[in-house]
Amino acid sequence: MSAAIAEMDDAPLTAQIAGKIREMLISGELAPGAKLSEQQIAGQFGISRNTLREIFRLLTSQNLLVHIPNRGVFVATPGEASVVDIYRVRHVIQKGAVRAAVRTHPALARMRELLTHTEASREAGDWRSVGTINMEFHRSMVELCDSPRLSASFELVLAELRLVFAQFEDTAHLHDPYIALNCELLVLLEAGDIEAASDKLDAYLARSERSVLAALQTAKQKTSPRI
Repeated sequence: MSAAIAEMDDAPLTAQIAGKIREMLISGELAPGAKLSEQQIAGQFGISRNTLREIFRLLTSQNLLVHIPNRGVFVATPGEASVVDIYRVRHVIQKGAVRAAVRTHPALARMRELLTHTEASREAGDWRSVGTINMEFHRSMVELCDSPRLSASFELVLAELRLVFAQFEDTAHLHDPYIALNCELLVLLEAGDIEAASDKLDAYLARSERSVLAALQTAKQKTSPRI
């Protein structure tokens, strides 16, 4: 359980439900561009529509939902500018997490546990599951900071990033190379080699950003009308 989720039980109802919806985004249950039904979601969580609208306003301010007047509320569809900013934030937060790492931190054991589940999902061709495990891996990395505020901020980054990946029909090439890289990164952290881990993370994030931007460009070309 992440630090952000652990604090959820003590948070106001609005924050609790917003956190649960973010988890639905991270797990891929809500697709980018999907219209959200007030009646359905209010019933699902047992809350009033007024409370739900407050939650929608919060998630909209976090760039996860979009309100279109006279049409309703939709799941956001992040573009290239969002990807660049997401990775900028990832560099800052995750590099800080690596710098804060100590070999006895329980987050490292959690990261190791997550990697044991990756291979089965890859062999099954379940790339959505691989993506979810990968996000949990990096969320656990941020927990090396022991900062609930940083963990909560990273929740937003992961939710928005998931909405980027959800725009692609095939994500195998966006996940498969990073399984081995996750293992390499964890080995360095477990060994206490912080400098090498920091350099590895830099290269990891730069490569991932380029791949995601290229995938967005390809997806855009496929959907652009031909003259």
